[in-house]
Order: sequence, then C-alpha cells, then structure tokens
Amino acid sequence: QVQLVESGGGSAQAGGSLKLSCVASGDTDRVNSMGWFRQAPGKEREGVAAIYTGGVIARSESYADSVKGRFTISQDSAKKTVYLEMNDLKPEDTAMYICAAGPTYVHGPVALATTSYNYWGQGIQVTVSS
Repeated sequence: QVQLVESGGGSAQAGGSLKLSCVASGDTDRVNSMGWFRQAPGKEREGVAAIYTGGVIARSESYADSVKGRFTISQDSAKKTVYLEMNDLKPEDTAMYICAAGPTYVHGPVALATTSYNYWGQGIQVTVSS
C-alpha cells in the first residue's frame, strides 16, 4: 500500500500563488507516476498535472491546458514528495486538490486520467477569491 498526504492548501487572491506538497509513504517502489487532480463541488474530478517519478526514463511532465504556464509540478525523490506550484491563480482554480500515485509510466492525456492511478490522498482545499 501507498499512503499520500497533501499539505499547503488554503486561500489566495486572484493572481496569487500557492504551493502544494504530497508526501508518499509505504510501498513507494510501486510508484512510477504521480499526479494532481482537482474536484470542485458538482463537477467531475479532473487531472491537473502529472510527473513520471520512476527515474529510468527522462523526466516527463504533463499538464491540463487550463493550467499550462501557470502551474508547475516537480518532485524531490529523496523526500518522496511531489509539489504543485500554482501561480497566477484564478477563481476557477478553486477546488479540492487531490494527490495520486500510479504504477506505470504515463504521459500526455493518459497521465491526467483517473484510471492511471490507484492510490489517492484525502485532498486539500484551495480557494481563490477575486
């Protein structure tokens, strides 16, 4: 089993920044990709960003079109932590942000699909006011 714990959420003004962290523990050798998803009330969960963490293939990141150029996903392998740096926040970024981990290398649209991940965190709230 893999456990994921998110931190760093909260409130920000439009145009502001927040940085989320996700720490993985447990059987992390099973994990080769990690992603951030978000879910707003009444909406489906959507992929935001993903990163290949396996270390064999060159670093690979994927982003949803809605966050390209504003959000950056990164990792600290030694700390088993993945970050999501969110800049130029918009009210429509308001949602519960959820960390995910999966066993395979994924890139592009597949990396942003919930079906690519089998471990999920509890989520953390991000609220952006105008």
